[in-house]
Amino acid sequence: MEVTRDHLGLTLPLFLFLLLSPGALVTGVSDLLNEGNNITDGNTLVSADGSFILGFFSPGVSTNRYLVIWFSVSNTTVCWVANRERPVNSTAGVLVFSDTGNLLLLDGSGQTVWTSNSTTRAAPGVAQLLESGNLVIREQAGHTTVWQSFDYLSDTLLPGMKMGKNRWTGSEWYLSSWRSADDPSPAYRFVTEANGLPDNTLWDGSTKVYRTGPWNGLRFSGTTEDATYTDMFKFVVTINDGEVTFGYTATPGTPPSRIVATSTGFVKRLVWEESRKRWETFLQGPRDVCDAYAMCGPFGLCNANAPSTSFCSCPRGFTPAFPAEWDLRENSGGCRRSAALDCAQGNEGASTSSTDGFMVLQGVKLPDTFNASVDASTTVEECRARCFANCSCLAYAPADIKVGAVAGCIIWTGNITDLRYVDGGQALYMRLPKSELVIIFHTYMSRGNCLVLYYISYGQSLSDATDPAASRRDPASTVGSVPAADPSTMIEATEEFSQAGICVPAVDLPSIKAATDDFSDSNIIGKGGFGVVYKARLNGDIVAVKRLRPSGRTEKGKNDFTREVKVMSRVTHINLVKLVSYCQEEDEWILVYEYMPNKSLSPYIFGENSSPRPSLTWFQRLEIIRGIAIGVEYLHNKEVIHRDLKLPNILLDHELKPKIADFGTAKLFIDDQTNPTLVQTPGYIAPEYAREGNLTLKCDVYSFGVVLLEIVSGKKITSAKTFLLDAWRYWNKGKIKALLDSQVAEPNHQLSLDLSRVIQIGLLCVQPMPNDRPTMPEVVVMLTDSSSWLARPKKHEVGPGQATGYPQTSNYSLAHCLCLEQR
Repeated sequence: MEVTRDHLGLTLPLFLFLLLSPGALVTGVSDLLNEGNNITDGNTLVSADGSFILGFFSPGVSTNRYLVIWFSVSNTTVCWVANRERPVNSTAGVLVFSDTGNLLLLDGSGQTVWTSNSTTRAAPGVAQLLESGNLVIREQAGHTTVWQSFDYLSDTLLPGMKMGKNRWTGSEWYLSSWRSADDPSPAYRFVTEANGLPDNTLWDGSTKVYRTGPWNGLRFSGTTEDATYTDMFKFVVTINDGEVTFGYTATPGTPPSRIVATSTGFVKRLVWEESRKRWETFLQGPRDVCDAYAMCGPFGLCNANAPSTSFCSCPRGFTPAFPAEWDLRENSGGCRRSAALDCAQGNEGASTSSTDGFMVLQGVKLPDTFNASVDASTTVEECRARCFANCSCLAYAPADIKVGAVAGCIIWTGNITDLRYVDGGQALYMRLPKSELVIIFHTYMSRGNCLVLYYISYGQSLSDATDPAASRRDPASTVGSVPAADPSTMIEATEEFSQAGICVPAVDLPSIKAATDDFSDSNIIGKGGFGVVYKARLNGDIVAVKRLRPSGRTEKGKNDFTREVKVMSRVTHINLVKLVSYCQEEDEWILVYEYMPNKSLSPYIFGENSSPRPSLTWFQRLEIIRGIAIGVEYLHNKEVIHRDLKLPNILLDHELKPKIADFGTAKLFIDDQTNPTLVQTPGYIAPEYAREGNLTLKCDVYSFGVVLLEIVSGKKITSAKTFLLDAWRYWNKGKIKALLDSQVAEPNHQLSLDLSRVIQIGLLCVQPMPNDRPTMPEVVVMLTDSSSWLARPKKHEVGPGQATGYPQTSNYSLAHCLCLEQR
């Protein structure tokens, strides 16, 4: 920031006055600085709640001094720097609140190195460090703020800050990283783009290196992990004629948090973990190779789960623009169309005739919208019609996917850039010529998602979906009705077509044997009634290979195996273990899953043999509980009952995120389910299932409640017949700390409230009567929204798995419900 002549003219006499007037120094603990007072190096301002401190600071090994605000929980964590590019080179610096109503930072020679430079005068004024970390200049009486540090961002976004653009003035607020740990001068910029839909992007000079994906009404489309933390943080996105801004608020009582642009080129959401006295990373971008901006070039599609030799691919209807470069794994040239579009243009690009259609890519981060047009007020049906009628339209997608309100329109007329798969991603509809489309449904695997190709004639309605159940599950995934197929155009009933319902690739048995060293015992990582699990390296990736036992290889077992592969290839979610491939050769039935380095949750909660028990903090346990709940909710939305939820069936990835596993074999139930085979572990069985074989979604809810209480307490459900009754008694008497695992640090008041709420949710899930239990969507809301209402759980009168004398209460139809039977 430049220093004006007026400020320089006042500097020397003012500095001499300060040296001769020690009474003007602020030396006590205060959050206020009055006009005429000053702060010298070694003295500070402290916010009223003690959360933030303003003072002088030297970063890393540097001896330069900077005026900064830092977190009191970590005196090396700076969230704001005043003089980023003009350090004070000694400890003789002083912060002055001048009689002109401005803050001045003077160096040892009396030169002004930084000023608030406010053009509005507060008379009389006061500077105050607020509990939010915001340094403000305001009127003493009226509290009108005339200047605030929140308008001058450094590398950190705190709750209540915002980044973006003022459309009237052109002013921008963005984060800029430190150049290094020793130098806070600006480097990388993290910006909320105002063109198209809001999209948070990271820049290195003039080069865009990463983006979160556009705002879709719920979250930024490429950072679906944020959905896990909605009880702690709420996005605040403003889009109007005056501004496009992004910020967030924190739920009262949550630990300190921040979003920071790092000097190494990352953006991180960090939360303070008090028990470990350190910042925990909740989210980071870029997080993998596919987060590198435009990794696969125009129209290229990136898959981070693919082998390292083939992260990039071209969607159907496209081929590499420069094949020789792709052979050398240089993909920045992207893809080009295999065949030209068939669209005759009239005036202003309007279509006069076309046989084009649309291909839907499911589960992607939407492309960059800098060259797209956005209309938030229209419907998705109208969006498709607009795209079809405009020969320049290459793709479209809904702009807003809020639950129950999929709407709005994004239309791309230029290159489709920065396209990748993400868990929980969105649907993108890409324009293709008829020659590239398939008359009938045809699917193939790409990162566990089915790419569905439809031929759509102009005038067909999105509501005319062939699969109404799919339409209910995901309104954005429905493209249109499929006309009756001409037999002459039908794909021949080859083996590939007979397995068209399978969305994962088969792998040959020699490859499996090579990956497992011919099923070597040294590669075994697990055994069970189903068979043996091996750790293997397949196509360069570490995977888990489940080899089913010969005793299960009957004709019925074959049908069940095929059904499981079909079902599991469609059930993909961040909280479910992913089916990568399968093999069915020479009487070998093999499933290949993604490998989970931290294995089962069970040793973390109960310990394993004589080995020391790994430590999990309360926040880690809470995030695991939420992740499991979200995974089960997803299954229930797909009409799938797990039937064997328990800690050994919850695996942990490298970030300790939970993934539900061991689905066993999918079995399609019909309405008559009077005596389904009882398959569940004692203690986790819902009473109605144990007594009558009455299997409903509420059976999974019961099992989830048991899992929740085990995670909280560190005790097994089978450790005492009165486990659930004891839990209810402790909760009812307010002795909730007695239920907390002794390995977890003593919770503070706010965490005690969280603990009580979580235990109450667990007790509601294990209510003996199914109708007294919540649904899994309700459980997810309870766990992620601390303001949601909770019923009072009734006393649990029986031990785990015992029958109760109640009438059948649930009339949920099991028609079309896939029940996952433990093999």
